[in-house]
Amino acid sequence: MSGFDENPFGDPTIDNPFADPSVQQVTQKTNASLRIDDYNPFDKQSQNVSGVGQSASPSVGPAVMQPTQELPSYTKSGQNFMKASLNTEELQKRQEELERKEQELARREEEMRNSQFNVRRNNWPPLPEQCCFQPCFYQDIELDIPTEFQKIVRHLYYLWLFHGIVMLLNIVGGIILLDFKIVALGAVYVLLFAPFAYLCWFRPAYKAFRSDSSFNFMVFFFIFFFQFVISVLQAVGIPGTIGIITVIETFGTSFTSIMQGLFALIVAVGFGIAAAADLFLITKIHRMYRSTGASFAKAQDEFTSEFFRNQHVRGAASNVAAAAVQSQFNQRANPRY
Repeated sequence: MSGFDENPFGDPTIDNPFADPSVQQVTQKTNASLRIDDYNPFDKQSQNVSGVGQSASPSVGPAVMQPTQELPSYTKSGQNFMKASLNTEELQKRQEELERKEQELARREEEMRNSQFNVRRNNWPPLPEQCCFQPCFYQDIELDIPTEFQKIVRHLYYLWLFHGIVMLLNIVGGIILLDFKIVALGAVYVLLFAPFAYLCWFRPAYKAFRSDSSFNFMVFFFIFFFQFVISVLQAVGIPGTIGIITVIETFGTSFTSIMQGLFALIVAVGFGIAAAADLFLITKIHRMYRSTGASFAKAQDEFTSEFFRNQHVRGAASNVAAAAVQSQFNQRANPRY
């Protein structure tokens, strides 16, 4: 009798699929297991427990997407790396240096605008205004020389000063040794070599680095090589200088000879250091010059163009040409038979 309808007088259940006892049994179990009021989507522990215990059964809760991987966070090592790559102190120092150079350039431009004829006044040698002699050259390494060559030009200038100081010590050494020949020739060396060294090899090097002049580089190499040879001879002990030969002859057993020998040794070592610095700088500058692709042919072309561009040379050439034309005119006007 279980298979018949319990209420034969009610509505027919043939067309109602939910009236089937098997469907009603499944829906009752589902309603009993699912309680919406008891569901807490933020209770991770209950979800994990239910997920482990009911791994074989399908999930009955709402679908919640969990992130598969968390985003990486910045660590202390990463922060240190960023700090090392971006050195704020170094950037600040460079900024201050640029600002200082900008202010210096602005000041110099203002001086140039205010000066008469808008030309730069000579400032070397630095002589007082009350002196009867006035500066002969304009020298400003920071303004004239490019930044990458300022260091080497300063080294050349300091080397020229060092040569002068050693030659002055040579005169003092001659006084200590009571050798008036060294004193007299040493004074001549100071009066000749110091100014000519500045004019003949430092100024060409200054102009060469200022305007990238191959001709001035050639002049510098030619004259500075002789400067190196003279420094070597002075370190050995040519007449009028205190070198190794003078040191060997001066040293003795007495206290006076020992002190004189020590001072002579200082002067000889000074000449040796000057010779070594000459060799080092001429080698370094020659390497820099060759790396730019310059050659002797370029120096010749530059000399030719500068020579014919010179106003005095052009004036002399025009005078010679005018004289030649005048002579030819005179010959045609007064022919000789």
